[in-house]
Amino acid sequence: MNLKRVVITGLGALTPVGNKVPEIWDSLLGGVSGAGRITRFDPEPFKCRIAAEIKGFCSEDFFDRKEGRKLDLFTQYGIVASDEAIHDAGLDSEKLDLDRVGVIFASGMGGCQSFQDEVASYVQNTTTPRFNPFFVTKSIGDICAGQISIRHGYRGPNYATTAACASSAIAINDALMLIRLGKADVIVTGGSEAAITQLGIGGFSGMQALSTRNDDPQTASRPFDKDRDGFVLGEGAGALVLEELEHAKARGAKIYAEITGSGLSADAYHIAASHPEGIGARNAMKLAIEDSGMQLSDVDHINTHGTSTPIGDISEPKAVVALFGDHAGHITLNSTKSMTGHLLGAAGAVEAIATALAVQNDVVPPTINHFTDDPNIPQLDFSFNKATYRKVDFALSNAFGFGGHNVCLAFRKY
Repeated sequence: MNLKRVVITGLGALTPVGNKVPEIWDSLLGGVSGAGRITRFDPEPFKCRIAAEIKGFCSEDFFDRKEGRKLDLFTQYGIVASDEAIHDAGLDSEKLDLDRVGVIFASGMGGCQSFQDEVASYVQNTTTPRFNPFFVTKSIGDICAGQISIRHGYRGPNYATTAACASSAIAINDALMLIRLGKADVIVTGGSEAAITQLGIGGFSGMQALSTRNDDPQTASRPFDKDRDGFVLGEGAGALVLEELEHAKARGAKIYAEITGSGLSADAYHIAASHPEGIGARNAMKLAIEDSGMQLSDVDHINTHGTSTPIGDISEPKAVVALFGDHAGHITLNSTKSMTGHLLGAAGAVEAIATALAVQNDVVPPTINHFTDDPNIPQLDFSFNKATYRKVDFALSNAFGFGGHNVCLAFRKY
């Protein structure tokens, strides 16, 4: 079968280290941390009182008051990021076959704040309960994809994907596959998340998944460091415009990178912990490289899942060594989450953006907050504390999720 080639022609994002892609990229290269004390609510009763919040976002800058009240924050984030990506790609609805333009947009948690608010309201008045008529359409996880489609009139494939922290990487995988098969010309894809709520912080705290370095939040996310104690919860959105190569060339679009393959696997091991030897991660990377028609020795860079958790940060480097052997020492790895925190369902998209920009610009952002080597982690080139300028022709981006979901996306210089 003759598969179509797929390229990235637009990028958009909203993250704790910047509200547009150029600002975010500068922050990543500069090693800026987006973590701090939670301001969204009073965190004092909680064991974890820190998170990586978006700064300076005002709903009324993008939506009128009436429209904004109908949209959960995760949907607002997704719309803003996708608008940036669509504008960046130069997509003009009047010049597109809108039946062949789709939206596949993910969320791991959906409308957390809307759900929390509605439950709290019900508990306060169970005798004569009254529910917001927009409760369902604010809360359900697919609604961001639907809102983006309606906003721009895109009538192609339209749905959401949910695979915990791998959700938006799955969305990108699906967009890649549909365009390859000729089912669409253009797909706006990615994911959004806004889970910095009492339920979000409380739930992950209850799992003992979050860092409690409350006195030093900016260094709390410490992927691969000996003293890491959990991840820092983040929020935001990442959006990419994926486009069939000939379609992009015909309209003179700029191209960031080619997305050449993907690999999906399951750990089949534990609901919340990665396989200790990284079997699923290794298989996903192997499949992505094979799908790209490349060799192990072609890989220059891996944007790791790297969450700053005690188990996951050991298993992923083990998977790299098991798969790549001697070549593992020639690969530059990093963890974007050391700066952005963990954006859950949006993480895969934001890190795919960072990986595509690394390929385009021949530079790997740092893994910040490294102070002490962990003897249990293979000592690879993690780009600790400083950006690494090197040739990046072919790179991978990993995303793993609760449930044992593993996704690896592959990017090549165009």
